[in-house]
This record gives sequence, C-alpha cells and structure tokens, in this order.
Amino acid sequence: MRRWSISPNQPFKVVIPARYASQRLPGKPLLTIHDRPMIQHVYERAIAAGAEQVIVATDDRRIADAVAAFSGDVCMTASSHTSGTDRIAEVAAGCRWPAETIVVNLQGDEPLMPPVLLGEVAGVLSGHPAAEVSTLAVPMDEPEQVFDPNTVKVVTDRAGYALYFSRAPIPWRRDRFDITAEPESDWLSGMHRHLGIYAYRAGFLSDYARLEPAPVEAMESLEQLRVLWHGGRIAVGVASETPPAGVDTHSDLERVAAVLAGQRA
Repeated sequence: MRRWSISPNQPFKVVIPARYASQRLPGKPLLTIHDRPMIQHVYERAIAAGAEQVIVATDDRRIADAVAAFSGDVCMTASSHTSGTDRIAEVAAGCRWPAETIVVNLQGDEPLMPPVLLGEVAGVLSGHPAAEVSTLAVPMDEPEQVFDPNTVKVVTDRAGYALYFSRAPIPWRRDRFDITAEPESDWLSGMHRHLGIYAYRAGFLSDYARLEPAPVEAMESLEQLRVLWHGGRIAVGVASETPPAGVDTHSDLERVAAVLAGQRA
C-alpha cells in the first residue's frame, strides 16, 4: 500500500450521515461537548479539511435544527435507510452532483477525525480511476488485534485495490499463527487494519443504492464487501496517522472532551 495526498485542484464534498437513534447513546449527535453539539465538532473537522461543500444528512428534525443553529448545511433524508451510505446516496442524487464528484463519508460520531485524512481518502480515489470507492488503512500495531473481530483487516493487490476485508486474521500465516498462544509482535508484519472512512464517486452511489446485500457481507457484517461481491473496486491507501476512536459510550464522550480541552489549552 502507498500513501496518497489530494492535489489542490481536486475538489471533494463531505456528507455526514447522522441519526438520532443509538442503543447506547440516544441522541448521540446532539450530545454536548464544550458547549457545542457533537455534530458541530464533526462538521468543523470537515470544513478544516478543505471540503468544497459539507452537508449533514439526517432523518431527524432535532438534528437538522441543531445544524441550522450553527449555520451548517443539512439535508433531510428518508427514515427507511439502513446504512449511512444509502443516506449519502440520497443526498448525492438530490443535489444532482456529476458522476465523477468525489464524496467523502464522515460519520457523525467522529469529532476527533484528523481533517487531513478526509483529503487523503479523496486523494486515493482520485489516484485510482478504476475504483468506485476508496478507504484507508494503517499497519497493524497491536498483536491483540490479530484475533479481535472488532478489528477489521484488509488485503490489497499490488496496485492498492482491495482483495478482501475480514474480521478474521488476513493474510493468514499458515506456519505461524497459534490461536492458543500469546500473540507475538512479528505476526503483524504485512497486516493492515482498516479504518472506517470512505470516499465514493457520486455516480456509483446511485448504483450502490440498488445493489442487493451480499451473502459474505452478512457473514462478516461488513458493508464494504457488497461492493467487491458485485464486482466493484475499492482503492485502499495507508493513512498518514491513526484517528482516535469515535464516540459509542459515555466514557468515549468524556475521552473526547478531555482531548479537545487539551487542544484548546
């Protein structure tokens, strides 16, 4: 894998899918961090990345009102969407963006996402004309992640296109892995951990919305496998830095608040 950076003349847009429902943190986008809703912090990350347009996509009027309160752009979308990608596809279609428009998906619970990574994932897609989608990965750095199903692994071909994503250890070291043994650091050589950030071509988003879920997607619970199963191509670049984890719990919220307080100091 190689690192990519976006050229100054390559514009990209950012869509932030945000929903109110959350099992562990209901109303998550509206939770307050330093007197501002979380969705505002995420929005400002996208602006700092140099995106030519940033839109919050939601089906909840409370989130829409909060975005309007800080003068952000918001698009109301259907409540029937089962994924953020479907919600982004509705925005792209409604805005009638040209097919080659690069659209970055920034999750609404990523208030610490480094802005540089938004440009990098867009740059990867720009540098791979045959790809419909791009994403980022980082070298695996903790042996415990090898067998952790919450750590998604990715393997690419020599040109940087994804061969497969899995929650299982890939590539599998036939003569080395012993799941009964303590993890060893040299297991990590050549393994990459996938980061859940994507860029799409707007033309592909309209096609994606019509694709049937793939059997392997259901088995792994990985939405990106739908693209590969239907013959699409996903370009993968190595991120220049590893983003902090998003917000899923109250302890995550406290961690983010502490980090942002330190950045302000």
